[in-house]
Amino acid sequence: MLLWYAGLSILIVANVFRSTGVDYRLIAVGSMLPLLVDLPVGHRAFGYTLLIAVGMLFVVMVVTIGRPRLLRRRLLALPIGVFCGLVLSGAFTNGDLFLWPLGGTGFGDEALLPAWWIVGLEELAGLAAWWWIVGQFDLYLAGPRAEFFRTGRLTEGIAP
Repeated sequence: MLLWYAGLSILIVANVFRSTGVDYRLIAVGSMLPLLVDLPVGHRAFGYTLLIAVGMLFVVMVVTIGRPRLLRRRLLALPIGVFCGLVLSGAFTNGDLFLWPLGGTGFGDEALLPAWWIVGLEELAGLAAWWWIVGQFDLYLAGPRAEFFRTGRLTEGIAP
């Protein structure tokens, strides 16, 4: 699920926000957090709730009060990535889980991953997203690729 969550989240955020100050590495990590949080449980639980994403956003905003604006801007990439992960996982389709604890205290037994063939199709879509990212942001060149790995930033259209 690495290609699906990370690739599509980066592609969506990069093309919606068009910001050079976003750390896209944190977008990728954040998009996989719902899955990673619930991996030990074995089914969808806390990680796929809106409460976790909003709570993370709240923590970032409170922790960065009085700190450099750049730090807040960087750390906001993590909750943005979590929101992307929730959208890409379709977590909102299960209202009781997504709005937990408003719909009750139970989580149910919804599988952590969809059927194997759906996972395969999602990974192919994620591969296509990464292909698009590499082309759009010239990551096939050493300079932009090194910049991305070092800072998490993507800059568009610098190839000759």
